[in-house]
Order: sequence, then structure tokens, then C-alpha cells
Amino acid sequence: MHVYSDKVIQHFKEPKNVGTIEDANGVGEIGDPSCGDFLRVFIKVEKDIVADVKYQIRGCPASIACASVMTELIIGKDLDDAMMLTEDDIIAALDGLPEFKIHCSALGAAGLQKAIIDYFEKYVHRKKA
Repeated sequence: MHVYSDKVIQHFKEPKNVGTIEDANGVGEIGDPSCGDFLRVFIKVEKDIVADVKYQIRGCPASIACASVMTELIIGKDLDDAMMLTEDDIIAALDGLPEFKIHCSALGAAGLQKAIIDYFEKYVHRKKA
């Protein structure tokens, strides 16, 4: 039997910020072949602040919970802080994960980072050119 924290169960049963952002400034996609999970992260940036985050996911309960809590940790943060979000931050916010599910936290952090990189490539890099 798997032992998940109450926070993991809560975020799995009622995931936060699921969906898409039509006018997203950045989109990141990542899949984890070791468990078959896939995550697409959409971010809306306003004045270097992550104003909104949504996601689409195909994955196990732990992956869904990690993506959900990632959005709660990031909305309202500046891009530098958002880019620094780690797997450990996600795990701590969920009061831990079973050892064999630790890799699920990488999905949320990496998907977010890819969306932020996409934002920088589309907007910041273009302004300087």
C-alpha cells in the first residue's frame, strides 16, 4: 500500500489551476519516460511576475499533486524566484513523497522552468535583438 500525505491526497483529489492559458507568455512541456507521465505548463507573466499558471497533465496521483502544488508555490512570484523552484520545494510543500515517487516532483519543477525559458526566448531575447 502506498502512503501519501494528506496534502498529496488533497491535491490529487482537487488539483488546483488545471487548464490552459490562451494568451500564455510561455509554455513548457516535459515527459518522464520512466513513468509515462506528461506535463504541459502555461505561464502568464506581467511585469516579471508570474501572474498565472495552468497545466495539463497525464500522470499518476503523485505527479498530479506535484503539478498542482507547484502552481500554488509560483503564482505571484517574480521570474527569478520561480526559476529557482526545486523538486525539494515541491516535496516539502506536499509534506513528503514516498521514495519511489520522488521523481514525480521533477516533472513540475522542470515543466515550469521550460515555460519560463520559453517566455525569455519569446519576449526578453526578442526585445534585446
